Amino acid sequence: MRNNHVKETQSATSQPSPQKAFFATMQIRDTIRTGAPVELVFTVYNHTDSLVKFLRWQTPFEPLMSQYLEIKDEQGEEVLYKGPMAKRMMPPPASSYLALNPMDSLVAKVDILKGYALTRPAKYTITYTSENVSGLKVRKQVSFVYR
Repeated sequence: MRNNHVKETQSATSQPSPQKAFFATMQIRDTIRTGAPVELVFTVYNHTDSLVKFLRWQTPFEPLMSQYLEIKDEQGEEVLYKGPMAKRMMPPPASSYLALNPMDSLVAKVDILKGYALTRPAKYTITYTSENVSGLKVRKQVSFVYR
């Protein structure tokens, strides 16, 4: 689902070999017109030999119910999260997990305007911040220009 309008930016974290890894990526268009949907594509890959499960909470695989992205402009100012903040029962029920077969992937899309107050033109960087909740390691952050 990659096209020439989508950009990924390298993060400072080390990366496991893609041949035997379980990881996620984010993609977004390079430039987005103010007022247009700001669609983030979130893909989870299972390049292992085993079935893996991850918690869908605080990922685009559930309706927007919590802040799981950090969005900052070029000056480092964080975009205000305006969406709901769900309280969760622990431990998570089995239905809260998604299973991913070996050598398979899952894709989810989210319009970040539905939860974040993107109000002015600028260059923004998005970082996934809920690795400790979902169990997903996102390899790269993404950037886009909102004009």
